[in-house]
Amino acid sequence: MAAYGRLPIAFEKGDGVRLYDINGKEYIDAIAGIGVCGLGHCHPAVTQAVNKQVSRLVHTSNMYHIPLQEQLAARLCQLSGMENCFFSNSGAEANEAALKIARLHGHKKNIDAPAVIVMEGAFHGRTLATLSATSNRKVRAGFEPLVSGFIRAPFNDMESLRNIAKNNQTVAAVMLEPIQGEGGINMPNADYLAAVRKICDDNQWLLILDEIQTGNCRTGKYFNYQHFDILPDVVTSAKGLGNGIPIGVCMAANQAAEAIQAGSHGSTYGGNPLACAAALAVLDTLENDNLAQRAHDLGQRIKDGLQQALAEYDYLTEIRGQGLMLGIELNKPCIELMKLAAEQGLLINVTAEKVIRLLPPLILSDQEADGIVNTLSKLIIAF
Repeated sequence: MAAYGRLPIAFEKGDGVRLYDINGKEYIDAIAGIGVCGLGHCHPAVTQAVNKQVSRLVHTSNMYHIPLQEQLAARLCQLSGMENCFFSNSGAEANEAALKIARLHGHKKNIDAPAVIVMEGAFHGRTLATLSATSNRKVRAGFEPLVSGFIRAPFNDMESLRNIAKNNQTVAAVMLEPIQGEGGINMPNADYLAAVRKICDDNQWLLILDEIQTGNCRTGKYFNYQHFDILPDVVTSAKGLGNGIPIGVCMAANQAAEAIQAGSHGSTYGGNPLACAAALAVLDTLENDNLAQRAHDLGQRIKDGLQQALAEYDYLTEIRGQGLMLGIELNKPCIELMKLAAEQGLLINVTAEKVIRLLPPLILSDQEADGIVNTLSKLIIAF
């Protein structure tokens, strides 16, 4: 089906931060499969874990105990401060589980039609519920009637949440991305998440954080909310968790951890031995190689390099982001830069029409980071 507008490139193999197309051309991958391959391509630890698991056991039903799934859940709970996990195959499915938890929480509070506050500029997935929670009208167009039960508020605007709290008694949860990815690498104020946490506590709402893109060390901590010394009730993760092997997880704490009981939710493939083996290898590597700190340092290096190279560029609006989740906003549409960069052997992404998005692997060398800055700044200046 014609679901994708693809560039005329087909890749044959990958090695670290590099991809090679079917003609042998080499590319620096500065988008990492949209934030998925945080350890780069064919990382030896993940490759070894997957090969070993494939030769032992790929899949069993969740009707039985899966030891690797239990090991992974324990590790993730330790890292996140959560109490339990539900495993799925994607970020959208993880967010679906979070929304189900919100509705169960609302009904427990005797709300007949529980609502979830979501943010303008948000992107939570493409299933009908997560699409309904998503802000982008273009991706929602044609799929009406959408799922009801969402109240939209401006991102990074506490006054709007206070007004909703005063005037609406049906709210069960607030769901947001700590940094909006698809929306254009939109950053909130430093005190925003703590303020949202407080208003949720004051009104007995759940705080659901979508860390599909920001998690797994991408922003300099394992999860982005750990920069702000708060704890959500529910947090979702996917993308970098499996380094390309499909896996998603919805983690919960406090009363949210008790919402899903046997028979109320499920997944055929979710948390199977193969996906969990890959994810455990990812966690080991992120921890052993201290890649959270490395993401912080590399992100600052790239941001500083771009700021210096583009200081006098007329069309530059802002360079923003955290760790290795960076956005370079121009004051004109720049989707063409994806094709122009690929011609120069650099893979980037443009989101929200005017924002160049960089999500490179966390294993970049300083030299490779400087190469991204050099190539990209020249392309922007010439654009």
